[in-house]
Amino acid sequence: MPARKILTRADKIKKEKARLTKIFKGNEKEPGIDENKLNTVKTLIDNAAFMTVTLEELQEQINESGVSEDYKNGANQWGRKQTPEVEVYISMTRNMTTIIKELANLAPQKMKKNNEIIELMRAKNA
Repeated sequence: MPARKILTRADKIKKEKARLTKIFKGNEKEPGIDENKLNTVKTLIDNAAFMTVTLEELQEQINESGVSEDYKNGANQWGRKQTPEVEVYISMTRNMTTIIKELANLAPQKMKKNNEIIELMRAKNA
């Protein structure tokens, strides 16, 4: 059995862009969105692909190091706080949700009716 190829960050982003673009381009059976909308969607797809890969990496880091860390400011100030990874994860998740909503609004009509776009995005981010 051949060894599984480890993808670089750039490869993962490229793969996710291709997956999302395929959703919007359509195929012979199901037409996609028109070329003008596709150009608008490309920026959202680029951002969604970047965020998807980054969120996956952040999840791995959070699983390894946990969600909080100890801190000490001065002699008597200490406690626990969220890790920087958790803060970035929360912020990026909000931004990703906004992008998913925008992509869903621009999705081909057939996919909108069946909520397929939302399900496809959820499946990837679950």
